[in-house]
Formats: sequence, C-alpha cells, structure tokens
Amino acid sequence: MAELRTVSFEGNTLVDRVAYAAARAELGTGFDRILGYFREDGVKSVAAIETAMRKGQAAALVLPAHTLKGEARQFGALPLATLAETIEMIARECVERQDTPDEALQSVARLRPLFNETLTLLERESAPAMPVRRPAAGGFGRRTLPAG
Repeated sequence: MAELRTVSFEGNTLVDRVAYAAARAELGTGFDRILGYFREDGVKSVAAIETAMRKGQAAALVLPAHTLKGEARQFGALPLATLAETIEMIARECVERQDTPDEALQSVARLRPLFNETLTLLERESAPAMPVRRPAAGGFGRRTLPAG
C-alpha cells in the first residue's frame, strides 16, 4: 500500500493519514465498496445542503450535513467533517430560533469544492497501483527478427 499523500486545502490537511490507514485496515476488502457509498451519499448530501440553502430551509440542512460529517470522519477527512459539522450546528441553531440559515452561506459555498477535492484524493489513494508495462522487444507494429 502506498503511503497516503496529503493535500492542503486552505491551510489544512484534507485527510489524516492515521485515521485513513485505520479505516482501510478496519474495512479491509470492503474499503472500496464503503468509499463508493461515501461518494454516492456525499454527492446527494452536498446537493441537498445546497438546495436547502437556496430555499432558506434550516431544518433541511441538518440531516445531510450530519450524514456527511460522520462519513467524512470515518475516512479521516477532518476538514470536510468539520465544515459539515459547522453547517449542521448553524442549521440546528436556526431551527431553534426559527430563523433562516443565512449565516451558513459561506460554509455551504466552500462545501462542494472541499468535498470534490477530498473525494478525488481518497479515490486516487484507494486505486490499485497500475503495473509498469515494458514495451515489447520489437516495439509496436515491429516484428522481432531472429538473430543470426
């Protein structure tokens, strides 16, 4: 297994190496399947958060932000989990106050780019290493002539 390369996003590390390695070890052969669920659920959650924000519906922000937070933490994607948690907490406070979630706008605007970059990193690191192919002796379209 190649060592996870971290990528910086606004001064933070996108994925914690230790948490990523622990998730990979714990999930074993199911890692890629669970990562696929994270991709599917994450795309849906981000879209639901953006839709709720456009409609000014604080209550509709809570569940997708909560889901994204938990799934991101599972893979060590702490900046994404923290941003989702911020959105969730703002939304919960707005629900209690019966207010619109306007204060979450900047966080929601940062969510999709952070999710996409995090997902790209996770998928790249989970992909099996491709074997190095050596060209045939004669090269493409060339036949090798016997010596002699």
